[in-house]
Amino acid sequence: MKKIKLYIPRRIALIIITMIYLLPFFWMIGTSLKPDSELMIFPPRIFPESPDWSNYAKALNKFPFFMYLKNTVIITVFNLIGVVLSSSFVAYGFSKIKWKGRDFFFAVMMSTVMLPGVVTMIPVFMIYKHLGWLDTFLPLIVPAFLGGGAMNVFLVRQFFNTIPNDILEAAKLDGAGELKIFFKIMLPLSKPVLALISLFTFTGSWNNYMGPLIYITSESKYPLALGMPMFMSRYGTFWNQAMAASALTILPTIIFFFFAQKYLIEGIKLSGLK
Repeated sequence: MKKIKLYIPRRIALIIITMIYLLPFFWMIGTSLKPDSELMIFPPRIFPESPDWSNYAKALNKFPFFMYLKNTVIITVFNLIGVVLSSSFVAYGFSKIKWKGRDFFFAVMMSTVMLPGVVTMIPVFMIYKHLGWLDTFLPLIVPAFLGGGAMNVFLVRQFFNTIPNDILEAAKLDGAGELKIFFKIMLPLSKPVLALISLFTFTGSWNNYMGPLIYITSESKYPLALGMPMFMSRYGTFWNQAMAASALTILPTIIFFFFAQKYLIEGIKLSGLK
């Protein structure tokens, strides 16, 4: 009986908190379906009486959504590949290969987490400028293949540490090299944490605004995160169409989350064995 008394208030509190977090999403969807006549009514309604689905078609016709989508997909896919592979390689070296100074260099790598991004923004920009990479996708893609980020390496390393070394030793006795062990044993066992960092990478790359703003100047190379504010500045008074474009922009992120969510909890637990 006591458990039931505690269970009900907790559930009610969780439902209330969930509704608070979902309210902006509902407001965006509702506004995207409102006809022009219902945009400024008072008191406001979350959902319109007569949904106007043509707002989505109007939004797509007013700005090059599919061009921005293609650019975003290119950047995001290469970031996913780069982060997953490079962070796994680095984490494997820090976790399962013994070498002099390993722990020291791992501590140095983790200390870079405390370094604000604005500190390196100008030096990195100058490097890309001298390399001739400005107004290309390279500044947004290449860094993903150079380690994958300290926090991603940390997460994967912690996961690798939970995998017994006996499995690796048995594979070595069977003649497997480090690369074969990495691809045939470590990566298949690490699906939960790889899904976790993939989710973080996908959302970060898909919604990356500052990077394209700094390095991309041609509108034909804008991703959605940069193209959407341009759409808002041009057609900001048409809030229904702007919300329709925003809904289309975040849809791939929601779909990706639903496909990855079954691994999400396992990845957070950082457990390498079932």
